[in-house]
Amino acid sequence: MAERKASVARDTLETQVQVAINLDGNGQADFDIGVPFLEHMLDQIARHGLIDMTIKARGDLHIDDHHTVEDVGICLGQALGEALGDKAFITRYGEATVPMDEALARAVVDLSGRAYLVCEAHFDRERVGDLSTELVEHFWWSVAEHARLTLHLDVLRGKNDHHRIEALFKAAARA
Repeated sequence: MAERKASVARDTLETQVQVAINLDGNGQADFDIGVPFLEHMLDQIARHGLIDMTIKARGDLHIDDHHTVEDVGICLGQALGEALGDKAFITRYGEATVPMDEALARAVVDLSGRAYLVCEAHFDRERVGDLSTELVEHFWWSVAEHARLTLHLDVLRGKNDHHRIEALFKAAARA
């Protein structure tokens, strides 16, 4: 079986992003993005998806976190798509439901080659740490679009927005 690794770089007026992943890793992660809560969530993807991942990003965080979060999602999606290659020896569909204390989230993925996202997740706070909660869905749309996958994400319950988001990222990783 071919190695399922990929490296992607993106350089725009707003950001410079480099992503390297190994889908057959053991969950090792190295991040320097400038958005610590996003780094924490990406660590959950690496750890629970057993994906080795290195992501470095510089962005216009003095303005806000939008471009950095979006471009990290774009590059991660491109790297996932490239690493999956012809999708030989993989199961097309995946599903996981994951708790995080009082929160419960579900992710269902179809490696269809068609980009689509349905995200039923609502948050009470405007930010968790330094991450705008409105960007959680936008991050996943960027991943789905650029990996060319169909992704359904649902936060089924929960009261703490940190827990809701973390359960969502863990479920996506395991799916």
